[in-house]
Amino acid sequence: MSEPDEIPLPSQLWKSMTESQRLQAAEAFWRDTEIPELQVEAATLLAQRLKARPRFIAGLPIEKKARHLVRMPAMPDVLAARLLVSYHLGCQRPMMGAFLDRLGIPHEDGLINDDLDQAIPPEKLDEAAQALKASFPAEDVRLYFATLLAQDPETWGGLKKQL
Repeated sequence: MSEPDEIPLPSQLWKSMTESQRLQAAEAFWRDTEIPELQVEAATLLAQRLKARPRFIAGLPIEKKARHLVRMPAMPDVLAARLLVSYHLGCQRPMMGAFLDRLGIPHEDGLINDDLDQAIPPEKLDEAAQALKASFPAEDVRLYFATLLAQDPETWGGLKKQL
């Protein structure tokens, strides 16, 4: 990442993930039935890279599409942002739920029910962040916090110092 005060871009976060994490994210992405337009965009990018037709890419098994997506040399931020969300929803729900519980934010299995209309007080974020770091692997927590910051810097800005 760059400067400590700078919020990492989703594409930078994607590159910072392990290959295993990226593969899990890509598989979750292709399994998600609520994002067909992003899946078409990803299939189009893969088709261009592989010199194939998008229809051919769309017909590949999820595991193959996921492996190809992981190998993309440059990931657009919009797509990387959704892959990060897919990863967390597919693989990190217990951690997400624990953090939101600690903050007192209503959620359904780690997914926030309503839009948050204001920033979370820094002292509340610090306390919840410390609790999460004590319970989950540091790198998973860092990626989660960086993803929250990339999604909504106004609400989650207090997490900058946790990276």
